[in-house]
Amino acid sequence: MASSADRGEVSETPQILFSAPTVGSTQQASGSSSKPSASGVHRRRLSKSKPQGARRVRIQAPGPGSTSPASSIYMGSYGHNARQSRSSLASARSASLPPASPRVSISHSHLESLLQDVDQDLDTYGVEELRDGFFDASFFKPPEVDREELMKDAEETLPIAFQKKHPLSPKHFLPRQWQGIKDFIRAVTTTRAGIKLAKSFLAFFIAYILCLVPVIANWLGRYHYIMVISTLINHPGRTIGAQIDGAFLTITGTATGLGWGAFALWLSDSTAVARRGYGGILAAFLVLFMGTIAALRSYYVRMYQFVLCAGIAALYTLLAETSEEVNWRKLFSYGIPWVFGQALSMIVCCTFFPDAGSRPLAVNLHNAFGVMQDGLILPQKHSIMLERQLEWTFVNLSEVYRDLVLDISITRFRPKDVMLLRNLMQAVIRSLLSLKMESHLFDNFERTRSRNSAFDQLRNTPSDSQTSSEGSESGEGETVIDIDETAKRPTIQRTDSEERAVALVADRLSEPTSNLLSCMRSSLARCDAVLMDMSGYRKYIGPPKETSNDILGSLTKIRKVMIRYDEAEDSLMHNPDLPPTYSNHPEVVELFLFVHPIRQAAHSVEALLVKVNEMQQRHPGWRPYLPSYPWRKSLQRTNAQVRHDRGGVTAGFYFKSQSQLARTMRGMANIYKPLPRHHSIPTREEEGLGVTRTDTMGKYEEEEEVARDRSSGASSQKRFRYRLWMVLHRLQGFETRFALKVAISTSLLAIPAWLSQSRGWWNQHESWWAVVMVWIMSHPRVGGNIQDLVTRSLCGVLGAVWGGLAYGARDGNPYVMAAFAAIYMIPMIYRFTQSPHPRSGIVGCISFVVVSLAAKSNEDVSSVAMIAWTRGVAIVVGVVAAVVINWFLWPFVARHELRKALAAMMIYSSIIYRGVVAKYVYYEKGEEPTKEDIERSEMLEGRLREGFVRIRQLMALTRHEIRLRGPFDPLPYSALIAACERFFEYLVSVRQSSLFFHPHYISSSSDASTALLSYRRDAAAAILMNLYILAGALRNGRKVPRYLPSAALARSRLLRKMAQVEEEVEERRVERVRSGESEEGIKKWSQIYSYSYSQSLTGCVKELEMLVVFTKEICGELGFGFADTMMFEDEDLPPEESKSSRKKNKARA
Repeated sequence: MASSADRGEVSETPQILFSAPTVGSTQQASGSSSKPSASGVHRRRLSKSKPQGARRVRIQAPGPGSTSPASSIYMGSYGHNARQSRSSLASARSASLPPASPRVSISHSHLESLLQDVDQDLDTYGVEELRDGFFDASFFKPPEVDREELMKDAEETLPIAFQKKHPLSPKHFLPRQWQGIKDFIRAVTTTRAGIKLAKSFLAFFIAYILCLVPVIANWLGRYHYIMVISTLINHPGRTIGAQIDGAFLTITGTATGLGWGAFALWLSDSTAVARRGYGGILAAFLVLFMGTIAALRSYYVRMYQFVLCAGIAALYTLLAETSEEVNWRKLFSYGIPWVFGQALSMIVCCTFFPDAGSRPLAVNLHNAFGVMQDGLILPQKHSIMLERQLEWTFVNLSEVYRDLVLDISITRFRPKDVMLLRNLMQAVIRSLLSLKMESHLFDNFERTRSRNSAFDQLRNTPSDSQTSSEGSESGEGETVIDIDETAKRPTIQRTDSEERAVALVADRLSEPTSNLLSCMRSSLARCDAVLMDMSGYRKYIGPPKETSNDILGSLTKIRKVMIRYDEAEDSLMHNPDLPPTYSNHPEVVELFLFVHPIRQAAHSVEALLVKVNEMQQRHPGWRPYLPSYPWRKSLQRTNAQVRHDRGGVTAGFYFKSQSQLARTMRGMANIYKPLPRHHSIPTREEEGLGVTRTDTMGKYEEEEEVARDRSSGASSQKRFRYRLWMVLHRLQGFETRFALKVAISTSLLAIPAWLSQSRGWWNQHESWWAVVMVWIMSHPRVGGNIQDLVTRSLCGVLGAVWGGLAYGARDGNPYVMAAFAAIYMIPMIYRFTQSPHPRSGIVGCISFVVVSLAAKSNEDVSSVAMIAWTRGVAIVVGVVAAVVINWFLWPFVARHELRKALAAMMIYSSIIYRGVVAKYVYYEKGEEPTKEDIERSEMLEGRLREGFVRIRQLMALTRHEIRLRGPFDPLPYSALIAACERFFEYLVSVRQSSLFFHPHYISSSSDASTALLSYRRDAAAAILMNLYILAGALRNGRKVPRYLPSAALARSRLLRKMAQVEEEVEERRVERVRSGESEEGIKKWSQIYSYSYSQSLTGCVKELEMLVVFTKEICGELGFGFADTMMFEDEDLPPEESKSSRKKNKARA
């Protein structure tokens, strides 16, 4: 490095401005927005006051011989470059300077805010450090942070759930319940929820009435109310395919449970010795069976209904009417009512407003098209809400397709068409997410179109609705231009050349872009109309009849508009008035980067139109489709209604997305192979010295690779040992933990059933329902919090009390009991089948059914009060046991999972950053990214988008958790999620920009690649190291080091070096773009996207700084103070030694 420029004084008149620097300090800036360092003339801070009429002289910024003294705080051992004399440094400063690089100038301006506080004189006097092959980090003192301002900004990133009243707030409890009642009435009376509720209630009510008929109840047996519970477990408020699947699984599960229990009963009654110890035999069978099906319930979500019913049937068989003599009739008293209940649910589902799976698909497609049309209202203020709606729609489309192909469906949509339609719609959403929301493109266009006097009145409205000429031709013009009033727009100071360039671009592209946006919205509306017509639900869910379904006309029109846009763009690109470079015209760059993604989005809309037109021309009819989802994958998925009834939807989606991401990223962990420092052909002796995958693998990965690879030469014994280790290691997962919790809780509660002292009251009061409720309430992931415990217990008590009142009102009058059942069960069934709290709903339903019908069947044996409180207590005990055991054994804590999720997303972001840099930025010649690489990257980006959606949903669960140390502060977590997502979006922008621009001199010139290798290494390594440190701190709950490698400085050094290298190789590649008009256009678009490319990489650095700030806010900062030293000194000491050590340190202090 060279020394800084000689210090000097600057006169007040004329005022000195500085042009964009070519190479040099990141403190140097372009224009008045810079904040130069205080050392030297070229780093003099500019006065913020600018007197009128002051003369200004623009001088060239210092060149490569002058570097910021703040370029590095830490410089290690010095290497190959000899120390230079101050005279040589002076001669270097007087050397001619290369012209400024546009990309470097604009990117430097973005880095200034990160480096503006570095003003120490750290001149290295030209001594350069060359660490061949090693990472050279620089460390800055972290800036001071205004926490109040930081948290104020973080509030804007909170999810919608945090805008509601806190669920644990006592003063909002009654208003929240009243609002819930009003929402329930509105949903039931005005939406499809009323029909769904009517189907579920109808099956229950018919079964309940049948159980009130004495003849039928006596024929079904003592446990005739099992038929009612059967209609609740697999209620008909679902699609026909899901109902068929559920009926099959519940019946086979019940048969399995009864069979296992019957075998256990037969074995316990086989000999006299067995009869004396029948309790131990039944307990062993119960523990073995419940542990097995609990593990199965965790491993395969698709088997939920099977294992749930198998567990209930087995518990009933082993615990109901226990005695030394087996009563085989009780098997029929359970099995026959269950089958009749399933038959009744099937009949109601298939005859009363049947839904074969087409309606949920139509509703979700219609909602998706609505969100996509909202995304095309441009320009508009950047909306976080709209962005998250687009992300949610992107994720939800995949779930909609899976729900269609998981079960039998009757629809006009072929599953293959739905899959392609989903991919095309996701491509449109992906392109919409890359659009810039705000732009001044239409300002001049709007003033030109509205020159009449009425324009002043329209400008005072919140927004002006403008209809494009293309939309008005067909009578379907959509409001696509939302121009804010002038008073709200920031005033932009432009030079004359900038004003002319901006006016030229706006004049040529504003109208074609407006027409293109209008046509795209109209096309999406027509696609929506066509698909809703095909589904048969358009008159119920929209769009209105005024929306045309002429998809072919829309396809023709959008192609014409695209052609006119391309003509206008091509004419603009070859306009001599357009500046040849854009280093001094950043607004022109922003305009181009606003319109070109819109043109790319039109390609996605066109492809969607082609597919919808193909589906419309086929005229498909209604026909059934069998499940077509891959069998192995289907075991990990289930339909929407089962997901809801099972509970824990948010946690389930979160863990599923995280496991899927972990599997995907695991295969990418060792893919990147760094470019060699010197591009030479290796000899045979040197071929074995290259970096291979095994060089970057750990010991465990190497063992796995050897054991899995049959050609590795490993012995069969070694492979067997490794497979055995894998099985045993897998048993340490959450599935085995859940199985252990279920086995413990069910076996302990079942002990009174096999003891002679308690067997009497156990059988009389049907206390086995306590064990059944433990099984029903258990969840592999989410056990429940204090709010869940209170709510479920209250529902159990309320159901028992209401069931007792139903019988006691008129001494078991069936008409009165039916009326009580209707009043209570309608809202309770809604709570179970459609509300966000299904498990409390099923508790209330089962409690009412068991108490009321047990009182009816035992009216001559026990009083209704006795039946109500004994059954009610048993149900509440089961609920409490299921929740409490999850608090003590491997509990689920949302805020802890949130930290782990953020750590994982940072690691995944680092892997994607490395992959993008390696595959799309710094690739070797001949290894350009292919179409398959792009599709694979888009798939991976889609999974990360889902990951961010699920993490935000997980954060909403923290509001339901009580934290004894104080309220949980979600602001830094929400801001950290937003910063990590923005970092990811910048990586997506880098990948997309690299498809239009690539610094070819890096791959085509070995000298350039060699010169930039260490700078590229340091820039990438600084980001990767920061992400690794932050992820480790979040994962382990440790403090973040105060000093971290400066990614901003590494990026700044790389930009300066790239500017120098670009200048050196410019003459060698001038002939690559000559005299071809199309080539000139490509050159200009490459130049434009070079800004987006460079700014996106710089944006990654800026977001990395925010990641550091918010991670320190969560985990704390580890400095070199007394408290931090104490933490390290006493960490491994016993308590008494730690105490004495603290006393000694205090004495020294």
